[in-house]
Order: sequence, then C-alpha cells, then structure tokens
Amino acid sequence: MPSVSCQKCHQNVALPASTTSASGGLAASAWGIISSADRQLHALAAGDNDDATSSSQPNLSAPLTHKLLLQSALKDILTAPRLNHPLCKECTDLLVRIMKEETEEIRSERDALNRFVKEMSEHQDREEGDEEEDEMYAGQSIEELERQSKLATDELRAADAERVQVEEEIAALDREEAELEAEEEAFCAQHSNLLLELSAVSAQRDSLRTSISLDAAQLSRLQQTNPYNDAFSIGHSGGFATINGLRLGKLPNAHVDWKEINAAWGQTALLLDVLARKVGVQFTDYHLIPKGSFSTVKKASGDEAVYELYGTGDWQIGRLLAPQSRRFDHAMVAFLELLRQLAAAACASDPELRLPHAISKDRIGEASIRLHFGSEETWTRALRHVLLTLKVLLSWACRRTDD
Repeated sequence: MPSVSCQKCHQNVALPASTTSASGGLAASAWGIISSADRQLHALAAGDNDDATSSSQPNLSAPLTHKLLLQSALKDILTAPRLNHPLCKECTDLLVRIMKEETEEIRSERDALNRFVKEMSEHQDREEGDEEEDEMYAGQSIEELERQSKLATDELRAADAERVQVEEEIAALDREEAELEAEEEAFCAQHSNLLLELSAVSAQRDSLRTSISLDAAQLSRLQQTNPYNDAFSIGHSGGFATINGLRLGKLPNAHVDWKEINAAWGQTALLLDVLARKVGVQFTDYHLIPKGSFSTVKKASGDEAVYELYGTGDWQIGRLLAPQSRRFDHAMVAFLELLRQLAAAACASDPELRLPHAISKDRIGEASIRLHFGSEETWTRALRHVLLTLKVLLSWACRRTDD
C-alpha cells in the first residue's frame, strides 16, 4: 500500500483499498480527490492571468455565466480552509468537531440575528404606532398650550392691572410711612422728655422713700420710748425707793436730807397728778397741788384747809409739837387717799389689773404712812409701797394709751 502523509500532522495515512490500484498506485478517483484542490487553484490562477492580459481588450462575447462561475470559484478558494488533503482520522475528527462548534456558533448567531430582525420589525411597528400617538398627543398639547397661553395672557393683563393698583397702594403707604416717621420722631422726643421727667420724679420718690423710712424708724423708736418712764424713773437704792434718783424716806443708819425728801415728794405728787389727768380721774375730797419741793394738798370741802406735803430741817423738834407734825401726816394720808381713788378707777376699767399692795385709810400694805408717833423704818417701807404702786399704775396707763 502506498504511503501518504497527513497534510496537518505529517503522519502516514493508510488509504482504503478502493483508493489504490493493483500495481500499488493511487486510483484515478483517489488521485482526483487529492489533487482536485491543486488543479482548481492552478486553473483559477491561469484564468486570472488570462483575464489580466485581456483586460485591456474587453471580451464582449464571453457569457455572463463564465464571470459568475469565476467569481464563485474565487470565493470558494478564498473561503476554503487552509489545510490541504489528505488528513488523518484524528485530524479529521478534530476538524469535524471544530466545524460542528463553528456551525453551532453560526446557528446561534443566525438565531440571534433572526430575533434581532424580529425585534427591530416589532420596534418599527411600535414606533409607527407611537408616531401616530405622538402626533395626536402633539395636537392635543398644542391645543392645551394655546389654551394655557390664552389663560396666561389674561392673567398677565390682570397682573398688570393689579400691579398698577399695587403701585398706587405703595405710593399711599410711602406717604403714610413718611407721616408715621414724623409722628415717631415727635413721639421719641416726647418719650425722651418723659424719661427725663420720670428720672427726676424717681429721684424725688427715692428721696421721699428714704425720708419716710428714716421717719418710720424714728417713729418706731419713739413709739417704743415711753416719755413718762423717762420723766418719772422709779427705782430703789439702799433700802430706799427713789424717783428720778431722789430718795424718799429715812433710815437710822442712812442720813437723807429733807431737801432731797421734799424734792422726791414733789416728783411723786406730780406723777400722781399726771396719771390722774392721763386716765381722766377726778379726785374727790382733796385737790393735789404739785409745786416741787413745796407741794400741798388742799381740802375740797369745809374749811378748805391746805396741808403741806413737805418737812423742814427742824422737823424732829417740831415733831414734839402735835399740830405741826400732824399737818404733814395729814397731807401724806390725803395723798394716799388720792392714790387709792386712782387705783380703784384703774381696777374698775381693767379687771385684769393687779396692784401689789392694798390701800386702806393711812395704811398701804400693812405699813402706816404716818410719821408722827411712828418709826422711820415703817414710814420708809410705806413710801416704797407708794412708789411701787405708782410705777405699776404708770405702766398700765402707758399700755392703755398704746392700745
């Protein structure tokens, strides 16, 4: 069997018996298959050369089919695969598989192209329908735009009229603004003047408030101050009752001058008279006449005798003379009676008032106020009771006035 090489892989190809002759050569049919491609190429090449040499002289008698066949042969040669024959089985199978894959790809491209053509046709149909709809919509839009244009024109005219009216209103507002600015300037000037007046009035008010505060503080201080307590200060010193620092009484172990005693009696008589006037008590039987160190008590009826409420330096000598000593005692008893009347009036007007000592005739707190035929200690104790009672009545009278 003759050996033939594969045109792809260059391996020996075993030809079937039908393709060989008895002498071992290729059959005419087999050789034609192998060499058909070469003969076709050579023939086409020769034809091309003839055409090239005769191109200068046109062959009008050549049939049209010859040109068509020539073009078809050229196309087949150009599109023919580059592999020459014969091929081995493996290369043939590979080639067949490749061609199948290419065929499938071409079919896919064909199907895709068909789908694309179909979609393009449908799209064109839709576009034709859309164009009709667009034309109809465009007509409607034109009508709508014309209507809107007319409305806009009417609105523009109305806006122009309104603009004219607004300009007139603005002019009126400008005039009103000018008037308001003038009024504002006048108001600001008036406001400034009022602020100045207010500042002056505020300063005066603050000054008055300060004066009122000071006066109120002074009034409160004065209200808390009792002038009667300042005028009649009752206390005690070394067993003696004192009024304004003057001792009232005598003790054997303490010498007190009669001038001091008489001055103390004058202050005591004045205090009783002031309290009676303050409370509004009218004394009966006697009239008290305060005259400092020479105060007296006058009888209101009968002979209207006057009794001296003071003693003298020779009182111890006069004590032996009954009429003179009794006049001083009688004056002190009359004073005690007037004190009892004031105490009774105070207790009647204020049931809650409690006096420290009871007064009965010539006694106050079980101590006799008579000095004649009595001891100085008892007399001094009675005088202490007198001043203590006056102090209680003074405090009550001051509270009564405050209430």
